[in-house]
Amino acid sequence: MKTISVITPCYNEELNVRDCYEAIRKIFDSELQGYRREHIFCDNASDDRTLEILREIAAKDPAVKIIVNARNFGPLRNTYNGVMASGGDAVLLFMPADLQDPPELLPQFVKLWEAGNEIVYGIRAVREESRLMRGLRDAYYRVLTRFSELKVPPGVGDFQLVDRRIVEAMRHVRDAYPFMRMMTFECGGRMVGVPYTWRERKKGFSKNRAGALIDQGLNGLVSFTTAPVRFGLLAGFLISALSIGYAIINFVIGLVLYRQLAEPGIITLIVAMFFFGGVQLFFMGMIGEYVLAIYGQVREKPVVFERERVNFDPPPTSGA
Repeated sequence: MKTISVITPCYNEELNVRDCYEAIRKIFDSELQGYRREHIFCDNASDDRTLEILREIAAKDPAVKIIVNARNFGPLRNTYNGVMASGGDAVLLFMPADLQDPPELLPQFVKLWEAGNEIVYGIRAVREESRLMRGLRDAYYRVLTRFSELKVPPGVGDFQLVDRRIVEAMRHVRDAYPFMRMMTFECGGRMVGVPYTWRERKKGFSKNRAGALIDQGLNGLVSFTTAPVRFGLLAGFLISALSIGYAIINFVIGLVLYRQLAEPGIITLIVAMFFFGGVQLFFMGMIGEYVLAIYGQVREKPVVFERERVNFDPPPTSGA
């Protein structure tokens, strides 16, 4: 019997984890009866009743496993660590506790996987969120896919069912800040997409705040695209052209209005100082993002530090 692993990261999701567990269990009991279930909840050091509820569930259902992190390592590293701990023949990389990605698609994903597809990815064709957030996300994913060498349709997230071969290939990618939604495509293989509606959260509120979203977005751009470097190159040419144009205009104005506005060159110096100072700070920050990415790689620290595992098999002991 084949095993399907489902990874659910959670942080302060006491209102949702039981609903998520029940939704997955019912799908396996009805439409996926021929498969063994492995549901891994990765708790990011929750400080509400999330872990208590998960322990109650795991005590009654050995198919439920829990990884408890020593602290909050963010959603990307937390989810990736759960994927690396999975043992299924196929792995659903991300099943959110709030069920915004519909678990009802799992049987269709499994059917497509059994048909020979190593990567079955969901495409968020419709998003139940504000027009502003929808526009920002669409713009980001278009930049991400436009400047990446990987062919990824806009709207693809971590809601993907991948074959064990893909998981083992991902294991060889040394990345201190893994961006899984692109990493799977980098591994290659036969793949197919399934469009769906990304639903509005029904209970609680998202813990993935604006700062974390910006951090994750920058990580994706730095890791999988040439967008920042190409933008810097283009901006350098444009700024140079604008500077030459401004110098010509300022020269003409200086001849026409000689000494009427200010001493010749004063306006140019003031504008140029502030303008190029801001430009230099911007590009120093962009370079800093790459330096931080390199720094994170060379340190070679674990993706997360775990405090406890529940319902996992004990590690094999070596003989004396």
